[in-house]
Amino acid sequence: MLSRNDLDKIKKEIEDFLRKMTIEVETESFQQKEDTVFFDIRVKEPQILIGEQGQTLLDIQHLLSVILRKKIEEKFFLDLDINDYKKKKIEYLKEMARSVADEVALIKKEKALPAMPAYERRIIHMELAERGNVTTESVGEEPERRLVIKPYP
Repeated sequence: MLSRNDLDKIKKEIEDFLRKMTIEVETESFQQKEDTVFFDIRVKEPQILIGEQGQTLLDIQHLLSVILRKKIEEKFFLDLDINDYKKKKIEYLKEMARSVADEVALIKKEKALPAMPAYERRIIHMELAERGNVTTESVGEEPERRLVIKPYP
C-alpha cells in the first residue's frame, strides 16, 4: 500500500501534468485499492483527452505511469478515468457481451465482434466466463484481433 504522502504526490503530478497541457482539471475521486490507484477527473472537453476509442486516454495513463514510477518507489498501477468514460465503456461492453451471447446461444451460430484492444476483450471474456452455453476465443493478430463468441458444444 502506498503512503498518504505518495498518494498526494501522485495526485499533484497528475493534476500538474494535465494543467501543463492547458486542461482545466477537477478531481472527482481519488482512491487506492490494493496496488492500483484510481484517479477520476472531470474536464470540460473530455474528447481531447479520451481520443478515438479511448486510445489517447490509455496513452496518457501509460505516460503518467512511467513518470510516476520514477518518483515513487512503491510498485503500483494507475487507472485514470475521464468523465466516467471507462466506467461507461465497461458497462457497454458487458451489456453487448450478454446480448451477443444470448443471440449465439439461441441461434447456435458463432459471432465475431469487431476488433478491439486486449483490455476490452478481457472484459468480455470475464463477463461470459461463467456462462455454460457459450465460449469465447480471441482470434487474429493485433491490431485486428477480435473476439468470437461460440455456442457451447
